[in-house]
Amino acid sequence: MLSVVLPSYNEEKMIPIAAARLGEVLGGAGIEYELLFVDDGSRDKTWAAIRTCSETDGHVVGVHFSRNFGKESAMFAGLEQAKGDCVAVMDCDLQHPPEKLIDMYRLWEAGYEVVEGIKEDRGEESALHRFAAQRFYGIISRLTGMDMAASSDFKLLDRKVVDTLNSLPERNVFFRALSFWVGYRKTEVLYRVQERTEGESKWSTRALIRYAVTNIASFSSAPLHLVTVMGVLMLLTALVFGAISLTQKLAGVAQPGFTTVILLLLIIGSFLMLSLGIIGYYLARIYDEIKGRPRYIISQVCGREEKP
Repeated sequence: MLSVVLPSYNEEKMIPIAAARLGEVLGGAGIEYELLFVDDGSRDKTWAAIRTCSETDGHVVGVHFSRNFGKESAMFAGLEQAKGDCVAVMDCDLQHPPEKLIDMYRLWEAGYEVVEGIKEDRGEESALHRFAAQRFYGIISRLTGMDMAASSDFKLLDRKVVDTLNSLPERNVFFRALSFWVGYRKTEVLYRVQERTEGESKWSTRALIRYAVTNIASFSSAPLHLVTVMGVLMLLTALVFGAISLTQKLAGVAQPGFTTVILLLLIIGSFLMLSLGIIGYYLARIYDEIKGRPRYIISQVCGREEKP
């Protein structure tokens, strides 16, 4: 059976459309399936729409969070609730084309354990958004050593891969990178990002920046090494200026150098504050992990009994 996980946040208009479209595609292909809608603490009538679909469609299962925990938590909740032999993750807004699920499923039947959805294009996006996304995935690719430039959350995973991801103890997770990190036999399916038919994107520029910073910190310690690099640069700068000052002093031509001192103090102070900020951010992430709180809290389940 194929389980399809659909994180949902303020998507009341898209729930019945997505359920009907996926049912048409998967049912028409003769694939046994379940649709897991995970309501990430929506403020509209998303949960009511999911409950209605679950009452009329036996393939629909709904999971409702007690509050908004974020898309990463919603995806992992879906992975833990899924009962299928393979599990696909896709957006509820159908910007990930449902027809590609058939190709992914056939590749899984052929023996592939991770089927990646790779974007041929990013659809209608602003130039700034496109540039920021390219820079973010460029950084992530360098940090992980894996090409994630066209990666997305649109994936199909074998049950053993899902079980591996579910066994990871960390609280701050980055699904897109972790599915690369775990390995297994991979292949790709190309797709074009579709336009929304209802609703609007929930990702503001501020939310995307926060998402990028959080995921870089959760998957890499590179920013901490940046602190060391800045320290080395300041040490070299200090040695150069120290040598120049000593030489001028011995030659009897030393200048007052007030401007230079002020500039050095400003530069050193800025580097120190930036370094403390980076270290503080990682300490906050460590603090979150040590507390051991769950990634999410499920308040309701519809369509079947909640897993114990």
